[in-house]
Amino acid sequence: MSKLPRGEDHRSADHEIESLFVRRWSPRAMSGDSLETEEIMRLFEAARWAPSTYNEQEWRFLYARRRDGGHWDRFFRLLADGNQAWCGQAALLGCVLSHEVFEKNGKPNPVHVFDSGLAYMSLALQGSEMGLVVHGMQGFDADSARDVLAVPDDYSVNAMFAVGRPGDPDALPESHRKLEKPSGRKPVDQIACEGPFDF
Repeated sequence: MSKLPRGEDHRSADHEIESLFVRRWSPRAMSGDSLETEEIMRLFEAARWAPSTYNEQEWRFLYARRRDGGHWDRFFRLLADGNQAWCGQAALLGCVLSHEVFEKNGKPNPVHVFDSGLAYMSLALQGSEMGLVVHGMQGFDADSARDVLAVPDDYSVNAMFAVGRPGDPDALPESHRKLEKPSGRKPVDQIACEGPFDF
């Protein structure tokens, strides 16, 4: 049984919502066990159904499995040192891209990153429902990722993420152990107001 804290044991919603939103959080502790291909496809299937402007579906996901496929080192080396310290036990590393222009007319798409974020959130929620750890990261070398992963010029490199089975927080580097707990959220009145900006 995982020693990872459960989101619902450490936080609660101020207003009634579906429990998966409170359960989902971003642990770092992973077991090192691999994922089955069908589990990986379920994650990307969830991302596939995210909403997008004009149904553009402008997100793209590149990924590497830790024990298969021969791409792992290329992805792992893109991570900042702080993320390499805990990502070694992940089963999968992924990179989120977004197409900067509309396919139908080649004009700039002003919401490509927004839409790709929706797809990642769908993937993260699916992973949480499957009992997996899904952790997004900005700590990586995006410029190198463009080169190393052969990303075309009209795509943005937005983020990376790690997926794995839950692990033991005590196995993390000491600097990361204290971070291994579900975080709270600002109250609604600090993120939403009726009418003009008034925060």
